[in-house]
Order: sequence, then structure tokens, then C-alpha cells
Amino acid sequence: MTPKRIGFVGFEHFTTMHLAGPADAFAAAALEDGFSGQIPCYEVCLIGLKDRPFRSESGIVFYPGHTLDTAPDLDTIIIPGGSGLRDPKTSLAISEWILSRSKQTRRIASVCTGIYGLAPTGLLDGREVTTHWRFASDVARRFPRLKVNHKKLLVKDGLFYTSSGLSAGVDLALALVEEDYGPYVAAAVRSELVTYLARRHPNENSVAPLEFQSRPTDRFGDLVAWMMRHLDDDLSVEALARRACICPSHFNRSFKSVFGASPSKFVENLRLHEARRRLSKRSKTIHSIGASVGFKNSAAFQRAFERRFGVKARSYLDSAPSAAFAG
Repeated sequence: MTPKRIGFVGFEHFTTMHLAGPADAFAAAALEDGFSGQIPCYEVCLIGLKDRPFRSESGIVFYPGHTLDTAPDLDTIIIPGGSGLRDPKTSLAISEWILSRSKQTRRIASVCTGIYGLAPTGLLDGREVTTHWRFASDVARRFPRLKVNHKKLLVKDGLFYTSSGLSAGVDLALALVEEDYGPYVAAAVRSELVTYLARRHPNENSVAPLEFQSRPTDRFGDLVAWMMRHLDDDLSVEALARRACICPSHFNRSFKSVFGASPSKFVENLRLHEARRRLSKRSKTIHSIGASVGFKNSAAFQRAFERRFGVKARSYLDSAPSAAFAG
């Protein structure tokens, strides 16, 4: 699986928590690989306006790994807020760069007053947005084509995401994780960070971060965890698509875009690695181990094993340290 690349745009006098909080949330997102390891879901990139350190409002110095000119292709761009964005030169540089990247970037988000870097692009015109309540009137005045609703914590409108408040950056990150990999992975990140999403307040027209007006389409985090527990079940594309509540053709395309392999190849890899682990214990026959991970035909299992690992299953079994049963 190729991690999705998240680009945070940094600048002089940005708000530390708008960047550090969501970056840590993305860094904590991982899928179990089935072998007691983890596959990172995201690669976080810090992008500076120039190739030099920049300082947050609180005085912390950050060192960018890329500049606006050298930034790699990105899945998602996130603009933190901060007083530095009210500098016309800074907001102009960022907005022009966003425009140059908008057609090749899957989604673009702003945290709180980060909207001052996104709104000048015109990409938000006619869309509903949110920002910090203190700056909502100013944003509405400067950008009259925006539909500003500061009472919402998060707003998704098309490919664009806006958020309000200091903690909204983490809430935004968690919502994007759930959208990409499902509630299982998002819940694991919340648990790792010991943070929880705010829920609807009875006296406010605010929404919980996961309550966008569209449902998440990617539920693969939950699905992989289930697959690992049911390797001997029917794991065909049709069966997996039904479990994910996605049509088979869309499921096949979406799954491959996330994991870089077709569902059938991914399933075979899971089964073979688990079979190799069970073979190393030498407590069962080759036939029974193959069947236990979903291979109904022993010969097909042995051919797949040799193709994947370059050694016959029986040879691998014979080289294990303890006594084995005959296959």
C-alpha cells in the first residue's frame, strides 16, 4: 500500500496546533498488516514558502522538507491558520500555489483562519464554509461569494473542507481518516491520541466532524481487520464488496487505489503469509494449513506458496525447528 501524501503549508506566524495536531493524527493512522506490524496510511509533508525555517505564533521553529516550488504530488493539501495569513504577500503566494495544484489534488482543506489562504483562489465561491467565529464576519466581507456558517465545526462542500477552532484541525484529520479508511482506523487513531470528537450540542447548530453531508465510501480499514480473522471464508470480490456495501466494480477500483493491488492479489498475499507463519510451527499438515487459510485445493496452495516465496511448502516445513506431521 502506498501511503496517501498529506501536504501542510507552513508560513511565518501560523498557529502551531493547526499543523502539529492534525499531523500527529495522520501519523498515527495505520493498518494492521496481518503480521504484527503496521502499514502507515499517510506520509506527512511540511511545505514552506521558501527553503528556510519558519516560526509559529508561539515561537516554535519548523524546518520544511519541501518548498512551494519543490513539493511532490499530494493527495491532500491542508492550510493551517495564523496571523501570518493576513499578510497579503503570504496569502497570495499560497493561494496562487493552491490554484496551480487544484486539478491534480484530490482534496484541499483549511483549519480555522487557514481559509484566508484558500478563499482568494475563488475555489470556494458559492460554497458553504466555516471558520473561527471571531473572523467569520471579516471573511464574509472580504469574500462575499462564500456562504459562511461559523456555527459548524466542519464543513465539506465538494472537494473542499473548512473547519473552525483550535481543536478543529484534529477533528478534521480524524474525519478525513475515516473517509479514507473507515471508522475502525479512525477509532484507533482517536484511541492512540486519547481524543474524542465533539458531538452535537443540543443548543447549537454545530455538527460532529464525522457527520458530513455525505457518507464515507472507503471502509477498508474495518474490512482488512475482518479479513484477517476470516481467511478461510469466501473472500471473493463479490463477497467483500457486499460486506463493504459497495458495488463490485467500484469496490475493485477503490480497493486497488488504496492498497496498490487487486482484492484477489491482496487476499492471496494475506493467506500465504499466514500459512507461512503456521507452517513454521510445524503442528499441522500442509493440506490442513492450506485449508485453514482458505485454499480448498492443496496442490493450488503449494503452487501459490512456491510462486510467492520461491520455496516449496514442504521444504519450508522440513526446515522449521520442530517436528512436523506428514502432508
